[in-house]
Amino acid sequence: MSPTGSAGDVHVDVEGRTLKLSNLQKVLYPATGTTKGEVLDYYARIAPVLLPHLAGRPVTRIRWPHGVQTMSFFEKNVPAGTPSWVRTAEVPTTGSRGPSRHGDTLVFPIVEDLATLMWMVNLAALELHVHQWTVDEGGEPLGADRLVVDLDPGEPAGLHECCQVALHAREALSARGLDARPVTSGSKGLHLYADLSSYLPSEEVTSVAKEVAEELAEAHGSTVTATMTKAKRRGKVFIDWSQNAGSKTTIAPYSLRGRDRPTVATPVTWAEVEAGAEDELGLDQFGMADVLRRVDDQGDLFATD
Repeated sequence: MSPTGSAGDVHVDVEGRTLKLSNLQKVLYPATGTTKGEVLDYYARIAPVLLPHLAGRPVTRIRWPHGVQTMSFFEKNVPAGTPSWVRTAEVPTTGSRGPSRHGDTLVFPIVEDLATLMWMVNLAALELHVHQWTVDEGGEPLGADRLVVDLDPGEPAGLHECCQVALHAREALSARGLDARPVTSGSKGLHLYADLSSYLPSEEVTSVAKEVAEELAEAHGSTVTATMTKAKRRGKVFIDWSQNAGSKTTIAPYSLRGRDRPTVATPVTWAEVEAGAEDELGLDQFGMADVLRRVDDQGDLFATD
């Protein structure tokens, strides 16, 4: 990107697209003093590994226009003023399951290039959430191509307990022919992803994830729950199987989180998960600089051959 303009408002050329980036000095993370310009820099630098995991997936954004200490809002449809060159997909509100009862649709952005990513992040879209299904070149939903298991700890349980449960979940998924990859959520927990050999209806994938969750809850009832009721989660790890539903989304790997500090949903190795299971301090959530260093050193741990 080649910027021109004032310190807080610049025009940049991004792969042939001219973008106006505004309020670069605005602090979006007061606890760390992290500015909008630094957030844009992170997303520009992480784009080579982030964009392949957004490709073909409608993106739901959570925006914090005035920083994470203030109100945020979800945005699914593309906003007014969206550049004409931004690729979009009009899909049923029920996601990949076919037309909704009332024929309602949503017009999502599809983020597959740096210019679209920078345009989106300039709108203070700190969190990028995606479905487990993709769309084809014409914007038609193809079905789910992966399964996700969200390990969400109820206090006082934390990432340490999530790592322990992740090892059980890895076995349960492996028994079903699914090879799981771990990603710290950037919040409190851990996500496990498993690629599918073909596109499947979201209901079918949800059923498998729920089966895994209930199996582990039965086998490890003192530490695991498959019940969504928050009152029953205290001290346990909730295995959220519902994020495989056609209408649900999960934070994208390498996306920032809108928490006190700029943590990132970070792909990790199973050796790191095992260390986290052994030691309460064995694994922690990662920040922007950590993730950029990890990618420089290890490449994209979420990539598949």
